[in-house]
Amino acid sequence: MVKITGTLISYYFICKTKLWLHANRINLEDNSEEVKIGKVLHEISEDRVSEVAFENIKLDKITKDYVIEVKKSDSDLESAKWQLLYYLYVLKQKGIEKKGRLEVFEKNRQSKKRFEVVLDEESEERLQEILVGIEKLVSLPKPPEPRFESKCKKCAYYEYCFV
Repeated sequence: MVKITGTLISYYFICKTKLWLHANRINLEDNSEEVKIGKVLHEISEDRVSEVAFENIKLDKITKDYVIEVKKSDSDLESAKWQLLYYLYVLKQKGIEKKGRLEVFEKNRQSKKRFEVVLDEESEERLQEILVGIEKLVSLPKPPEPRFESKCKKCAYYEYCFV
């Protein structure tokens, strides 16, 4: 059984090949400039409460009312939303109910966009389907064939998939 993380939830929406590779410990992200930028943004985020990690999840920020996920761009809001919903779901299983908020740094600006995310019955049901989908994908003997999209050029796995 795979240990589901927020990263795997996110990759489920971004790229199934990337999900399989990451879940099967083929990590090419340590050399990625995009990943480094994201880590720096997490470190310099204002009113930062240190990252909270338990089990298989790492929360960027947690306040009295919110779990906050910080992203460097709004290019994959759907994946970020589901990642945050997964965190809310894990917390709910522990008896902690919170709302979620995505904070996205706008390119070339100091300001942020904010989006509220709420775990409801419908999203919980969809999340269960996603978890089953991830389990099935990760257990495949080899990764799914990559499908080229423009976002692939910035991906740490680009050379693995297309060169």
